[in-house]
Amino acid sequence: MRASHRLAPTEGDHLFGLIPKGEGRKLLLNSLDRRQFLQTAALGAASAVACRTTSSNSDEGPFNILVLKSDEHNPLVSSIQEHPAAVTPNMARLARRGTVFENAYCPSPLCMPSRSAYLSGRRVHQIQTYNNCNVFQFDYPNYGSVLSSQGVHTVHVGKLDVYNQASTLGFSEMILAGDRKQPGDLNISRNPLTIREGAAERANGYGVKENPFQGDNRRIQSALDWLEKTAPTLDEPWTLEVNISKPHFPHYVSEELWELYSKWGDLPRHGPKEESANHPYARDLRAHFETEQFTESQIRGLRRGYLGCVTYADRQLGRLLDMLEKAALIKNTIIAYTTDHGEMLGKFGMWWKCSLYEDSVRVPLIVAGPGFEPGRRVKTPVDQHDLQAALFKAVGAERPSNWTGVPLQDIPVNDPGRVIFSEYHGHGTRASAYLVRKGNWKLIYYAAAPHQLFNLESDPEELENLAQKRPQIFKELERHLRQICSPEDENRRAEEFIQRQLKAIAGD
Repeated sequence: MRASHRLAPTEGDHLFGLIPKGEGRKLLLNSLDRRQFLQTAALGAASAVACRTTSSNSDEGPFNILVLKSDEHNPLVSSIQEHPAAVTPNMARLARRGTVFENAYCPSPLCMPSRSAYLSGRRVHQIQTYNNCNVFQFDYPNYGSVLSSQGVHTVHVGKLDVYNQASTLGFSEMILAGDRKQPGDLNISRNPLTIREGAAERANGYGVKENPFQGDNRRIQSALDWLEKTAPTLDEPWTLEVNISKPHFPHYVSEELWELYSKWGDLPRHGPKEESANHPYARDLRAHFETEQFTESQIRGLRRGYLGCVTYADRQLGRLLDMLEKAALIKNTIIAYTTDHGEMLGKFGMWWKCSLYEDSVRVPLIVAGPGFEPGRRVKTPVDQHDLQAALFKAVGAERPSNWTGVPLQDIPVNDPGRVIFSEYHGHGTRASAYLVRKGNWKLIYYAAAPHQLFNLESDPEELENLAQKRPQIFKELERHLRQICSPEDENRRAEEFIQRQLKAIAGD
């Protein structure tokens, strides 16, 4: 039997519960008691459901939601962003039907923090899911459980990788849930900085491989079966989130996809000699992943394989769209495509994520269906909390008032005053970093290195740091940052938490 102990609230109104060392430690941090919250939310569920109609002829909803979330998709690698090589006809198909959000950001450019923040509706520093280590696990309300308590049928397929195990989260259905095994990633030390010894061998992770998409094929087929057999039988609105692993590394593909990009094993336009490539955090990440050992041949192969993985993901979107049409569900369903974070793809000599540069922290976001104008392109910066808020609006449910985000349906095409925030506290850098985007300006505020300010209209590649040249803009964005959090306090809290994780891993 597990024994847990409730302690008094501490800084940030968190409640800590510890499980004895014999069964491993489990940390439950609640800014709001989950059971109490769900019981309260359920009180209004009956009346809320009674006021809704599931008729497909309703112009006001509620509507169903299907979200396809890939993993590690660079926001610029698709035909809708006019990439010269990427073959993504189904993303273009979805964009014609709906709206492209050109400046969408993830909550944090790392798997577990990004997915946990999206699921819980809270920022990463609020839920303290800083990295991919899950030696401690948390108990928070999440959109699946909150919607389910209000009469919405919530389904999650595939990769989960969040702050707790799938069985605890309260979705109506969990299909092929991909939980990360405890204790998760162990290479989390920031001070001293952990180096992943042997990481340079990842550079060989590309090329033709037999059955490279076996796991994702199973996930997509499960979602297709659910849409065909279960969705038409439901009387209540539903949400279906489908998670696939591609185009995440390694970049193995089928022979057909490898040959499709036979002319596209190119090199990044901006390499490790750029000023931005030599920022201390960029150097940290290259050292952490040993990416400076990658050869030109390996870089070309990785980039070629990545394009094939993107096209594979696009084809899965097409399969889901086809099934919605076949099952006569598409008119009453909102369809979204996004990813959990980007991929540097060798830019500045950096690979994968973990950076607040655009290629890593921005994400593709295309949404079609009722409430989303066909062919529209929104320049206003948004983030994935706004996507989660859109789910609640679509099904006509009440969203917790302390959650972050505004429904995408309510965001204007061009709002230069809107502020977007992201943050990074994970592996590979010496300390925390924070992003503030407002209009064309972007501040990256570093806890332990010089800050960066970019004008993304004149400098979309982030090559010229204007922090010293534009002090008024810098101060304005810093003010917005401090209205969200104290960067110094949150860096300290993150470091203290990481040290507790390291002690737990060591068995102390």
